[in-house]
Amino acid sequence: MNPIALTHASKRLSWLLRHGAGETGLPMDPAGWVPVEAVLRALNIPESSLDQVVRENNKGRLELREGRVRACQGHSTEAMPVTREALEASWTEEPRTDLCWHGTSLAHLDAIDREGLTSQARTHVHLAEETDSKVGKRAGVDVLLAIDPERLRARGLKLYRSPNGVLLVRAVPRDCIVAARAVSRNARAREAEVTTRFGSDPQGQR
Repeated sequence: MNPIALTHASKRLSWLLRHGAGETGLPMDPAGWVPVEAVLRALNIPESSLDQVVRENNKGRLELREGRVRACQGHSTEAMPVTREALEASWTEEPRTDLCWHGTSLAHLDAIDREGLTSQARTHVHLAEETDSKVGKRAGVDVLLAIDPERLRARGLKLYRSPNGVLLVRAVPRDCIVAARAVSRNARAREAEVTTRFGSDPQGQR
């Protein structure tokens, strides 16, 4: 499959497995698994192309096992067969005590300061274990927020790790956000405001 066709197939597959199964009637179980044959029919691609898409996905978001395929995380909640409980049972509970990180935009800081981080239309909030992680955070964010896993647990929230290394939690209460790092030019221009609101960057130290 050429690079353009590969990119197109990867986007279609990711949409189908993370957001479109309910809409298209794809037979998906509560942990997000779909029979390979059903995906091949839905996308009208050969199995070799599916293997290539899963193998070359740059963030390892897709998982292929025993004739089934799924997205590791990032599922929508609306009109999707997945459940939080089944997804969590398929992940690994994460015991870390070091800070983890969530990237966001300046436009969202007011809402986060009021409400913490919510999963919105997704099953879980995505976190990264390092500020330079390739998985678990979006590129091009303005601010990185430091999250304390021990505070999450004190609030009764479990932290999970998906097979591709993304850290996930159902929500992050405001008091579990302990610091912020301005990373974009616009955020650095407002760094005093950001750190006054969320705390200064601990440089990876608890």
